[in-house]
Amino acid sequence: MIEFNGIINAVLNFSGLYRFYSKRLEKEISMGDMPNHIAIILDGNRRWAKRNLVISKHGHFRGANAVENLLDWCEEFDIKITTLYVLSAENLDRKNEELEFLYDLIKTRLEKLYDDPRIHKNQMRVKAIGRIELLPDSIKDVLSRLDNATKDYDKHFLNIAIAYGGQNEMVDAIKKIGSKIKSGELDTKDISKDVIESNLYTSHLPHPSADMILRTSGEKRMSGFLMWQSAYSELVFLDIFWPEFRKIDLMRAIRIFQKRKRRIGK
Repeated sequence: MIEFNGIINAVLNFSGLYRFYSKRLEKEISMGDMPNHIAIILDGNRRWAKRNLVISKHGHFRGANAVENLLDWCEEFDIKITTLYVLSAENLDRKNEELEFLYDLIKTRLEKLYDDPRIHKNQMRVKAIGRIELLPDSIKDVLSRLDNATKDYDKHFLNIAIAYGGQNEMVDAIKKIGSKIKSGELDTKDISKDVIESNLYTSHLPHPSADMILRTSGEKRMSGFLMWQSAYSELVFLDIFWPEFRKIDLMRAIRIFQKRKRRIGK
């Protein structure tokens, strides 16, 4: 399916149909409700590199470029909350050479984000979610600076899921709640949905639930991403590797979201 999708993309790009299709999609989605919170599993960097006969580093580099493009498009469509699954806790077990490259790449792009005036223009809160203590000091430093520089913003939110695991998030939330019960700050009878949400990594968000979760690369699983926040999310799986993700693919995903009837359990 991925190979077939690649052929279709090539036809669109080189036949002039891409621009026509893009304009049509943009018109269609502008008439519907935009998702408030989009969460994306950025999958397929290494497989893209393998398919294109280049080393994994090139796939990660292209993937980082795709993230920067995505942020431009989310700004254009006024998406309020964007959550990016950048690096899982399990990814920290990869071979040292690849992991060191990823750390350097992530640090470089975070520094670039820190210097981007748009985060202030758009009043965007930038926050890392995950077990940040497991990361190198250089990355923790820039994440801390981004958090401090944007902590008072609440118009837009960019969540960077790094060293993240959905089960870890639940464990950490339970530990926080248990500590509050032990100290007498909280009684077990008062534990509610709101209490749990206030102890998740996403407690800083006005509405932690993700409207749409998108995964690239053709894989159809969540991999523990946002286990609590995805209770009523619309799931969209695209047969395209993350490094080749385009604006047209984001619009396709939004159109899929808009065509679904969301009952939210009702």
